[in-house]
Amino acid sequence: MADHDLSGFEKSTFTHDGATRRILRRGTGPAVIVMAEIPGITPKVIEFAERVAASGCTAVLPVLFGEPGRDPNPGAVGWPSAGRYMASSMWRVCVSREFTVLATGRSSRVVRWLRALAAAEHERCGGPGVGAVGMCLTGGFALAMATDARLVAPVLSQPSLPLACTPGRAGGIDISAEDLAVVRGRCERDGLQVLGLRFRGDRLVPGDRFAFLRRELGDAFVAVELDDSAANPQGALAPHSVLTEHLIDAPGQPTRQALDTVLDLFRTRLLGERSAPAV
Repeated sequence: MADHDLSGFEKSTFTHDGATRRILRRGTGPAVIVMAEIPGITPKVIEFAERVAASGCTAVLPVLFGEPGRDPNPGAVGWPSAGRYMASSMWRVCVSREFTVLATGRSSRVVRWLRALAAAEHERCGGPGVGAVGMCLTGGFALAMATDARLVAPVLSQPSLPLACTPGRAGGIDISAEDLAVVRGRCERDGLQVLGLRFRGDRLVPGDRFAFLRRELGDAFVAVELDDSAANPQGALAPHSVLTEHLIDAPGQPTRQALDTVLDLFRTRLLGERSAPAV
């Protein structure tokens, strides 16, 4: 797949608490904050955002790292270029104080900026609230953002922080105890539903992490766990990216059903539509 020229997306910036970041936006209707995985807003992430916009929502993509539209697939750019780009994006995350990569029991500082973005987009776009999708290193951000009552449809796609290098880190997620208590209260009082996606064999998203979320959130945590065999075999890496690199976009495919589940959550919570049967 070639680089995407970002045509069809409005470009702007958003500033909060002294931090200014670029924003891509497409569509009309209630906002969905789409937070990309490493290495950034790839053509596959853009395809997902286009699906969100086609569903009747406004896809809002903050540029947290990487170069928007750049294709990192080794099949297109070669392994040396892909590796350098991946390492560069990861290094910027690791050295940034905005991201909590290893620590447990902490929400990343960038979440405050993302909550402010969601509040601004809710005022701009209207609707009953805002949706959010975090992928990989940003997966847990959607959970921590849900302390704000305006966030009504959080999706955690392969949430990979903190890095699961010890049993304690594998059995937790990047959210503070205080923030988690607020989210738990919203689940109990307001019927908030938190959707999580992972491949069962994904070492970056161990089963203990989803078990932790089940214990903390109960039935409000809805887990979609897929066999590794459901992943697109053309993906360059092991099964990981449910909605993007490892998606098989064909009716009846488990990853396509997972995608439809995400879009149905947005339609139900943001557009007031009834859930459609998976195809």
